[in-house]
Amino acid sequence: MAKSINLFLVLTLLSFAPLCFCHNTYGGYLYPQFYDQSCPRAQEIVKSIVAKAVAREARMAASLVRLHFHDCFVKGCDASILLDSTGSLISEKRSNPNRNSARGFEVIDEIKSALEKECPLTVSCADIMAIAARDSTVLVGGPSWVVPLGRRDSKGASLSGSNNNIPAPNNTFQIILTKFKLQGLDIVDLVALSGSHTIGNARCVSFRQRLYNQSGNSKPDSTLDQSYAAKLRAGCPRSGGDQNLFLLDFVSSTKFDNSYFKNLLSYKGLLSSDQILVTKNEVSLELVKKYAESNEVFFQQFAKSMVKMGNISPLTGYRGEIRKNCRKINA
Repeated sequence: MAKSINLFLVLTLLSFAPLCFCHNTYGGYLYPQFYDQSCPRAQEIVKSIVAKAVAREARMAASLVRLHFHDCFVKGCDASILLDSTGSLISEKRSNPNRNSARGFEVIDEIKSALEKECPLTVSCADIMAIAARDSTVLVGGPSWVVPLGRRDSKGASLSGSNNNIPAPNNTFQIILTKFKLQGLDIVDLVALSGSHTIGNARCVSFRQRLYNQSGNSKPDSTLDQSYAAKLRAGCPRSGGDQNLFLLDFVSSTKFDNSYFKNLLSYKGLLSSDQILVTKNEVSLELVKKYAESNEVFFQQFAKSMVKMGNISPLTGYRGEIRKNCRKINA
């Protein structure tokens, strides 16, 4: 009788439990309803400010997605990328992947300021970046997904982690895949997440070697369409112009779609790290073909892979803190 009463109580409690797309992570649980009671307007505030920022500059959508990516690949999704240098801390903003290219910090600052007024010391900078990446994607025509929440902010940064863990434009396919696997991501995630290059820009310095000296033999990359290469050389000289910007997807640079994958199949991927998805691995080639054929299939996998990436080693519970200012650790 006692057992049946206990079972009844358990079932009754479960019937009142909120629907929870929980993700068990290294540090605890993240779940979408995390701020439902403590800051119910949190996601609405993030969306509103991101929408204004993207309306001012369409490129900002890509910048905010990239910021989340570059954060998660270093010490997990803990907002370490947002910290400025201090006497005892060297900022990840100084690393090779971030210096002169990571951007969107002011948008995160604006969101944080608004959230501190709404519900002080409640919403983490790490969660702000995760929500902003989703909202940015949706605003330029991409898929939506439910963002698990509850991350906390780190009290440190890792310059070496930023230099070593983030895939580089000239890394080999195997090195890039290894960097993904070290984060618990697989080849499907690698190809799908590379699809974020359907929006945004890259600097001349990121792909110059493809135009002039791909293999140390003073010859251009043979896997790059030569008419496309000629156009790129016009704005990316052999020396100088390092910061000149080029569209990662020259077909529809401000629209989140699958044209990036179609470009790769035409050998018109801008970065070496893009084109090798077609030329260096059969599995990734088949995935590129699949996503090039179906925008819907690409969108479904991109959403899944973004949730998976957002779950890399978050700080939860009592670890880390909720920063008042995303650029510095609380006093």
